[in-house]
Amino acid sequence: MKLGTLLLGTTSLLMVGCGASYAAPSQHLADAQSAERSAIELGAANQPQAQLHLQLAHEQILAANVAIRDGDNERADRLLARAKSDAELAIALTREQGAKVQAQGATTQSNNQRITNANQGAQP
Repeated sequence: MKLGTLLLGTTSLLMVGCGASYAAPSQHLADAQSAERSAIELGAANQPQAQLHLQLAHEQILAANVAIRDGDNERADRLLARAKSDAELAIALTREQGAKVQAQGATTQSNNQRITNANQGAQP
């Protein structure tokens, strides 16, 4: 019984020690912040679907900074991974919306040209 208690105590101390030595996720923080800036520059804040993911990324970066300050680097790392993913999704959604707008514009322009050609006697 004493051996089991000793092993449990030693294992607990090792787990606490390992948690304390988790490196600060500096590069992951920079990556998440960079993805967030890219999303903002692309106009994600102006796209309803992308805006939600941009906001989530921002909140997760803030929470990660608090976790880093509190020494919980492992939690911060997980938050930053989620933040980067949300920011990248905001980028993808913004680009998708931009492509849809361009496609609609091209379709409208094509239809207008077809009407112009028909009015000038061109054969379809």
